[in-house]
Amino acid sequence: MSAKLHDDLWKFKEAKKVTSIDKAVFLGLTIAGFISMFNLMEWWFRAEHVENLFLFIILSLFFGYGIIRVALIWINYLRIQKPEKVPTPDKNLSVAVFTTSSPGEPLSMFENTFKALQNLNYPHTTYLLDDTEDIAFKELAEQYGVVWLELVNIPGAKAGKVNEALKKTNEDYILVLDPDHIVFPNFLDQTLGFFQDEKVGFVQVSQGYYNMFRSLTAQGAAEQTYTFYGPTQMGLFGYGGAVAIGANCTFRRKALESIGGHATGLSEDLNTSIRIHSKGWKSIYNPVIVSRGLVPEDFTSYCKQQLKWARGVYEMLFDEFPKASKGLTFWQKISYISIGTYYLVGPMTAFFIFVPMLFFATKIIPASMDFSEFLILGSPIILIAILIYAHAQSFFCDKKTERGIHWRGMVLKYSCWPVYTYAFYLSIINKKVPYIPTAKVAVKGFMSPFVKPLIIYCILFILMLVGVYIERRYYISQSELILTAEKTWGMIGFAMIAFLQFIGGIVAAYKSLFIKAENAWNRITITDDKKFKIKNN
Repeated sequence: MSAKLHDDLWKFKEAKKVTSIDKAVFLGLTIAGFISMFNLMEWWFRAEHVENLFLFIILSLFFGYGIIRVALIWINYLRIQKPEKVPTPDKNLSVAVFTTSSPGEPLSMFENTFKALQNLNYPHTTYLLDDTEDIAFKELAEQYGVVWLELVNIPGAKAGKVNEALKKTNEDYILVLDPDHIVFPNFLDQTLGFFQDEKVGFVQVSQGYYNMFRSLTAQGAAEQTYTFYGPTQMGLFGYGGAVAIGANCTFRRKALESIGGHATGLSEDLNTSIRIHSKGWKSIYNPVIVSRGLVPEDFTSYCKQQLKWARGVYEMLFDEFPKASKGLTFWQKISYISIGTYYLVGPMTAFFIFVPMLFFATKIIPASMDFSEFLILGSPIILIAILIYAHAQSFFCDKKTERGIHWRGMVLKYSCWPVYTYAFYLSIINKKVPYIPTAKVAVKGFMSPFVKPLIIYCILFILMLVGVYIERRYYISQSELILTAEKTWGMIGFAMIAFLQFIGGIVAAYKSLFIKAENAWNRITITDDKKFKIKNN
């Protein structure tokens, strides 16, 4: 990555304004997409396609789930919206910034965090919510004028510390900031003005990263967020349902007090968001990058983060949503259900990789369909989805670094199917996962419980290919070869997609062995004139 591009990361970025033409493009493509979906589903549910009723029902449920998710994404884009203007904040607002420190987090990272917070244009008080029991954190905080609050053994992890800090402070507005984020001077200028509307409970801005080029995993992890922090949140905002994220969110104290404080749990951000919405508060999403943070750099750390997030999202869906739903609007309910079911991609992928294995082992198949017909009817949907995705990228906050094919993010998503499936299982048995901060420095290593299922599948796939070749080469008659060719090649192609995805996950895990463990923040110098200088090797 060039030095120029490194420097460019530290400039203020914002999504472009939404025009009537943009909305018309989304509408036209969506209508065409729905027509294509109807044609495919009408064909799918023909009686002659059912081979094994039980498996066909499961297959259809997962297939329908995928179609509905795509449709909801498209519907969300129809209301894509950006605030017409960013109001100038009133003077003399009382503002607090809460950032946290936990055992194991590197002290050196906090120096840039504190320096950047010193440079915020709007007057505020920064608090370090510390449970490290390390005096060095107190000394560093005091060096940069940060109020140090020792909050050891407070239940509720990060959210618990936030709630305890709320009791010890009195500011009307609170920015919750992850300690790995380095803020730009105009951060609060982009949020506080929206609170002139007394009904606004919180203001969320985008998240940007500065270590995404460190590894394949880091690039993939960042790629997975670009659409969410651009057009997805902008669409949610249009429907009145922009959600709070664990970092970069500015809350009105009264909104937090109305729900009894910041919600706890693995998805403390979503739980807080849904509770605030259920009380009738409005949320604002301002698609701007006014800070840069970190993504996991190694595959194991990434998977641990995903396990925590997936289990937390299910927690919101199963525990919080039923209690809060009465106070939500129709579209807010749809939004939270959509978010809450995102990680079903794990069980769905598990079933889809099971089907080819079952077929080659037992000849049992859920459905008997002409694969070429499926491709013909499905191709328009794929084409339209690509066009909509390409147009949606116009609303990325940082188009220069974020636009692209994002294949790495797709590889990581489907390589995490064991993680998401395990999280779903833990949700069913109601077993909790401990809150562990995401690693801020790459952890070297290859073999882990997260990569083993990928390796096992790839070995089974290769053995399956060998077995199919031997069977069809030596044990099947010519007539049977002809009759079973389409099903066989269709199932091999089906399994091959997963194989290639999982090979990508294994490569990402393997590359973790060779990551140079370094502190990404050491390359960033914050100058006295509130600018950033980048050190390049």
